[in-house]
Amino acid sequence: MIIQTESKAQGWRAVAVLEGRGEALLFVGRSTTQIRAGYIEAFTELLDEEERELVSVIQMQQWQGTPDAGRWIFKTDLRVPTGALLAEKLMKVA
Repeated sequence: MIIQTESKAQGWRAVAVLEGRGEALLFVGRSTTQIRAGYIEAFTELLDEEERELVSVIQMQQWQGTPDAGRWIFKTDLRVPTGALLAEKLMKVA
């Protein structure tokens, strides 16, 4: 018997790797398109200024396996928001 709690699995995520502090989950979605569209806004909303400065890389990962048994697999690095792009997002949040 299969019990689904969602119409589609949330099989992708963006994770910020912070120097000396581990990882921070930024965004979870159904597709790479959703992740790429939402991770920058999540970066600005979820992390404070000190945490944003510690981010060395943002990884896109995909869930591999069944919902109750599997693991996250690294797929690619995403651009860490900086400069004008970050300032623009911060202005929208404020």
